[in-house]
Amino acid sequence: MADGGGSFQSSSSERFPATKRRKKKVFPYEEVDKGQPCLSCGDRCLGFTPHKWRSTCTACGCQRDDHDIIHDNLVTVYERLGIDTKDHNELVRSKERALSLGYSWVPQGLSPAKVEDFMNSLPNNQIPRLHSAGEKYRDRQIILQMPHQDLSEDLCRHILDAASTECFYQFIELRDEVAFSTGRVKDYLKEDQECFKCGGEIEAGDMGVYADLLEDDSLCWHPFCFTCYSCDELLVDLAYFHKDGHIFCERHYAELVLPRCIACDELIFSQEYVRAMDGSFHPGHFCCFHCDKSLSGMSYILRENNPHCIPCYNDLFANTCAECNQKIGHDSKDLSFKNQHYHETCFEARYTCHFCKESLADKAFGNWDSKMCCSSCYEKHLANKCQACGEILKPGVTRLGFQGKEWHDKCFRCKVCEKQIGTGSFVPKESSVYCTKCYEDTFGIKCTGCGEIISSGGLSYQKKPWHRDCFCCSGCSKSLWNQRFTLRDEKRYCADCYGEKFARRCSACQKPIVVGGPTPPGANTGQGSTTYVCFEDRNWHNSCFQCQKCQVSLVNECFVMDGQDIVCPNCAQG
Repeated sequence: MADGGGSFQSSSSERFPATKRRKKKVFPYEEVDKGQPCLSCGDRCLGFTPHKWRSTCTACGCQRDDHDIIHDNLVTVYERLGIDTKDHNELVRSKERALSLGYSWVPQGLSPAKVEDFMNSLPNNQIPRLHSAGEKYRDRQIILQMPHQDLSEDLCRHILDAASTECFYQFIELRDEVAFSTGRVKDYLKEDQECFKCGGEIEAGDMGVYADLLEDDSLCWHPFCFTCYSCDELLVDLAYFHKDGHIFCERHYAELVLPRCIACDELIFSQEYVRAMDGSFHPGHFCCFHCDKSLSGMSYILRENNPHCIPCYNDLFANTCAECNQKIGHDSKDLSFKNQHYHETCFEARYTCHFCKESLADKAFGNWDSKMCCSSCYEKHLANKCQACGEILKPGVTRLGFQGKEWHDKCFRCKVCEKQIGTGSFVPKESSVYCTKCYEDTFGIKCTGCGEIISSGGLSYQKKPWHRDCFCCSGCSKSLWNQRFTLRDEKRYCADCYGEKFARRCSACQKPIVVGGPTPPGANTGQGSTTYVCFEDRNWHNSCFQCQKCQVSLVNECFVMDGQDIVCPNCAQG
């Protein structure tokens, strides 16, 4: 329901200065809006089509400001506001200077180098460089921050009497002559300053922006912090309107002085208006978004923040019952199942529990094996039971399943430590489950050497398990995995260590004669076999047992001792 109307005293001396003879305010600049694309809908909108009095597009329903509205020419804030400057030629020169520097606007009083410093301090997409996204951003912000309907009597379609006209011009005078100014850029600060907005430091030597009309004219802003107190948008061309110690764009300054109609987006200059939906409306503008029927004193329903009368809401948005094909009105309960909607009575008639035959309306139910079943009958006839606690697994309760069995989430626990496993890793064994750590501690194979669990890469020797790194030489501690080795006194030695410690030495080369060949893969012992020559108390490698003079092999041959040397018979005769 709309709440009561409000009033605005247009002659209030506290809000507006005394009246005087005025020149009619005109707006000479054209805004291109018809046919412009919607920035919210994209291709779904065929282009902006204005409503006869609303600020919305009849093609897509979005606001006018949601469309890509542009100026037909380069406009300054002074030209936009229709404020006469003392020197018109100075305004022309400032525009020409901006264009010569490659921008659609530049702050006054700065050298070209300082202009570049100022622009580089702004967000990149907001720098008004010609033919860039920043130039388009500036043009759009002029339109948004200074709505044209606030600027000219001709664009205020709802100023219908002399009192409203007088109120309009008093507002214009207050705004333009008392509240409006542009920020002053000081290109070199002599000392550190605190930014009024962000509280950060503006270092000495940097540039800052001042708002001279504020009561405290020493307040300073970073260039990128000089924003509207309400919308936080960068104030276009540094143009601000001050009130209560803060700076605003024109749109939000105006809304502090006068109410703005939610429907047409125009300021309300009449003494009577309607308050509803936490906003204000011109008389006659608080109406159905679809049929424009007045909603004053009527019930309405909001849809996407737009009010609709009851008949329009039912026609446009109410669902159709899948059983009776009638609209489900706003005052009827809408039950949904399998993407279809039903009246409550129609749903009760169509869907009943397979077991108890009672209606399923307003009850928890499900569909099992093509049977519609209420939750009570489901628990009685169909529900699975938790493997741990034996209680019923009710619908909607988190459950975990494994190998056709199910548990409550809280009941799925390790048999040893009883900690909840949840979705963590586990190992099943027989009818129980174990967390990984408990399974390894309970059933894991442990290394004979270190006693730790062998999780991967183990070996077996003499039917005992070992880590590969633990199965090592007793002499040098190198791993014997896939290496030949020899046992002595129950200790394992690699070929090199065994030879150095225990093996016979060749009388010819003095190197160890190692007993044991390469260990066959997968063998459980490192002992192998080799052959060597033994004579009296001396030993030779087969390859070293040769004639001292002609080097012919004497293995399995006759030989003659010549002192400590062995020679073949031929060399002995010679």
